[in-house]
Amino acid sequence: MLLLIAMRVIPLGTSSGKPTLRRNVSGLAVARDGDWVLFDCGEGTQTQIVRAGLSPSRLSAIFITHLHGDHFNGLSGLLSTMGLDRRNRELTIAGPTGIKEYLELLQRLKIAFLTYPADIKEFDSVPTPIQLYETNEYTVTGLGLDHRLFAIGYRIEERARRGRFNVDEARRLEVPEGPMWGQLQSGRDVIVDSKVVRSSDVLGPPRPGKSVAYCLDTRPCEMSVELARGVDLLIHEATYTDEYSSEAQLYGHSTAAQAALIAQRAEVGKLLLTHFSSRFSDPAPLLEEARNIFPNTILADDLIEIEV
Repeated sequence: MLLLIAMRVIPLGTSSGKPTLRRNVSGLAVARDGDWVLFDCGEGTQTQIVRAGLSPSRLSAIFITHLHGDHFNGLSGLLSTMGLDRRNRELTIAGPTGIKEYLELLQRLKIAFLTYPADIKEFDSVPTPIQLYETNEYTVTGLGLDHRLFAIGYRIEERARRGRFNVDEARRLEVPEGPMWGQLQSGRDVIVDSKVVRSSDVLGPPRPGKSVAYCLDTRPCEMSVELARGVDLLIHEATYTDEYSSEAQLYGHSTAAQAALIAQRAEVGKLLLTHFSSRFSDPAPLLEEARNIFPNTILADDLIEIEV
């Protein structure tokens, strides 16, 4: 049987604004077999990467939501470490305009060291969804959100997978179990006793790949609903509870209840709350508030693993 590669989400930092004793500032990894991408890179992210058991050499791309320090200040250190480790593989970096100028200045000052190619994609606005990165297995799309300054939300989506292998049909067609089954599962036709058996004869309809949306930092907005439509997992900021809704509006953030309403409207599979204000030493009230609206909600914690 074919091995299906699991998509894993690993929060590397779940605190808003500043780190706490239990929580680092924003960063989140989405990992698949042999490959992973990073969303946001607050200070201390590279230490969290080590703790999570992730290999920087397998990091393919970094996506920055916006240029507030708690989402960005760890970037130069991580990039420099990969240079010290003699990385030579190209790295994609995407986010708001300013990243390239920032890194060029740090390199001139001998603070940052990039000894490998970096494909930096910068945007002043993203009013409609745009594909920012793709591999043979998945794509990453960006869309502007609603924060105090320009911020981008992201959606990572696996390409459709082949349909399920019909064992009974393969046996009915007298295909011998073994290498030929593997060939059919990989989409190749085989010849059995001078007769062609097509992979389409034994494979069901294509299955949609897994999908994850990442919406930090933002007020509740239509763009979040659009970006998250139908995903298996929505990662959404929940900086405050509803009693601080006016503060959330002022500073460009969301309450847990507002995140839950976005999940409900977007018809997502599961909601993962993150980006908690440091005033919540215990984020349980955030979880309770969200679950009253969207029951399939969980809380992020630094370095937990969530299989999508």
